Amino acid sequence: MHIDGLQPLTLLDWPGKVGCTVFLGGCNFRCPFCHNGPLVEGERPAPAMTLEEFRSFLTRRQGLLDGVCVSGGEPLRNPQAEELLDTIKTLGYLVKVDTNGSFPQRLVELWKSGLVDYVAMDIKNSPARYGQTVGVPGLDLAPIRESVSWLLEGRVDYEFRTTVVRQFHDAQSFADMGPWIAGAKRYYLQTYTHRDTVLRPGLSSWDGETMAGFAAQMRPYVDHVEVR
Repeated sequence: MHIDGLQPLTLLDWPGKVGCTVFLGGCNFRCPFCHNGPLVEGERPAPAMTLEEFRSFLTRRQGLLDGVCVSGGEPLRNPQAEELLDTIKTLGYLVKVDTNGSFPQRLVELWKSGLVDYVAMDIKNSPARYGQTVGVPGLDLAPIRESVSWLLEGRVDYEFRTTVVRQFHDAQSFADMGPWIAGAKRYYLQTYTHRDTVLRPGLSSWDGETMAGFAAQMRPYVDHVEVR
């Protein structure tokens, strides 16, 4: 397999951990606000790194990093994701998986194999606006709901998160999302930031006061809510 991107150091992607982040290309969603547009659409340059090169990178950083964040795209759609996660775990690192939640059985299988320590699942919007928000009209939400329900069981450490975009999210979005993930451990609202690699230009963020109001709407339902 090949890895389409590497961030060699991150202090933000995994609460309390020092890690690196790898990016796998391809996704089944087309979220207009996605920062990794080229990866999603398959417009990748030559592979950023082979698995063997990444193994060497991790070997050199043993004792410096706690874990690896595996992101995308949607990493769980990659048939070789298990090989990557096994490589990471064999070298003694923790594994965090970023996912859109549309492959619940794959997620559970990898967890049962001991290859997943932490999951960050995107909650894109309220159920009624999900298809519009992810760029897939008529999206079947059943797999998303299954992933949410499984994470709420607490078998693996996890967080839910939403990238908040003015054109897609409003107070009603959070009024509907709160009950959906009630009882969750952590929920993060991520302020949208424009980059040249987003799929749709012209999107914008809410101001800090409005974001704080959205966070307040979620606190009756979730133990820890934070804007980041």
